[in-house]
Amino acid sequence: MSYARDHLIPIVDEGLGNSAYLADLGDGRALAVDSSLDLRALREAAAKRGLRVAFAADTHLHADFLTGAVQLAADEGAAVLAAAAGHRAFPHIPLADGDEAGLGGLRLRALATPGHTGEHLSYLLLDGSRELGVFTGGSLIVGSAARTDLLGASRAEELARAQYRSLRRLAMLPDATAVWPTHGAGSFCSAPPGTARVTTIGAEKASNALLAAPDEDTFTGRLLASLGSYPAYFARLAEVNRRGPAPVAGAPGLAPLTPAALRSLPGRGGQVIDVRPIAHFAAGHIPGAVSIPLREQFATWLGWVVPAGVPLGFVLAGGQDPAEVAWQALKVGYEDLAGQLDGGMAAWHADGGPAETTGLVTAGRIGSRPVLDVRQAAEYASGHIPGAVHVELGDLPARAQDAPVGAVVMCGHGERAMTAASLLQRAGHRGLAVLAGGAQDWAAATGQPLREGP
Repeated sequence: MSYARDHLIPIVDEGLGNSAYLADLGDGRALAVDSSLDLRALREAAAKRGLRVAFAADTHLHADFLTGAVQLAADEGAAVLAAAAGHRAFPHIPLADGDEAGLGGLRLRALATPGHTGEHLSYLLLDGSRELGVFTGGSLIVGSAARTDLLGASRAEELARAQYRSLRRLAMLPDATAVWPTHGAGSFCSAPPGTARVTTIGAEKASNALLAAPDEDTFTGRLLASLGSYPAYFARLAEVNRRGPAPVAGAPGLAPLTPAALRSLPGRGGQVIDVRPIAHFAAGHIPGAVSIPLREQFATWLGWVVPAGVPLGFVLAGGQDPAEVAWQALKVGYEDLAGQLDGGMAAWHADGGPAETTGLVTAGRIGSRPVLDVRQAAEYASGHIPGAVHVELGDLPARAQDAPVGAVVMCGHGERAMTAASLLQRAGHRGLAVLAGGAQDWAAATGQPLREGP
């Protein structure tokens, strides 16, 4: 019998590239591991099986989402399991290396696996003496190991060496042991691309290049060389999780805002976020609004380019779900949600509000215009339009002056490019356009090859 097949439910957040887990303990209770504050999918899975979440375990102080463990404790009385070394400021059962927690017929053994963070634990799920699987969080992940620079560049090498030792320890488990990581494809915690989100110890020993490194120095060099940029909000969430995020009362949503109320937000230090599709934004938007289209990656880009702690007003298109906007914002620590423009852009126009437009061009119509590519460095290096200026979207708020005048802004499909164009417009740039497509579309339209390298 496979425990994972019959009793373990992965809860995948495609936008953040993370997996939480709901483990059926066989007695009507469940264990939740690395759940985010957005518990909708986890609770739906628990309800389908008639389960109550009795335990909530966190492998580390998450930097990419707010933990849902405190919410589960408040709502369902779940016992929170976490590393004693994390010094969390809310009630929990502190665990150190080798400590065990009884889960009824099963046991959870804490394994100290520092590296991704200093206090990181993995959890070995045991049925008697049999290893059912190990929740590895940000330690051993499919095909790699999670990044070690979240505590700053000055500690990245130290933690990379700790990560090496942690992975070697995990590799001593039986080859058949299932590996259930938190971080997967799409995560900025150094997960490689791919569809697999779970693995086994044996599979990783056979295919993981980092685990196959012949020595600690080689491992450390490989891991540090793979590190790219990560969202700005990662720098603040770990401390929020240490203190314990405030539980969410009721079902969050967005209150209606009049055009006048929305117009007053910037004067109070707030920002207007337009979540409509890029074609809607291009056709007409509120001056100064930041375009972040509502999609799976919405929370990542909100957290990367919008400062925290300021009131946010939103512009939605008809049919977009305000609860989805609210949950995505809340799970990355944005709580001051002023509301949404009541009646959308039609109400804004009816009230006499001004509007701006942004050009939207196809790949064959760029011509000789300068190009600004805002993709990640690895994406740019894999193939870009010759002569394109490269500034990652996450760096653009501080580097707006580096954008060419009258540029066509591009990314992979257009969403990030429209975010970039909206930031540049707010900084005073005019005559911008956004490429509806990506680099491969340009190559196909022009018959010219892309250039590789930085």
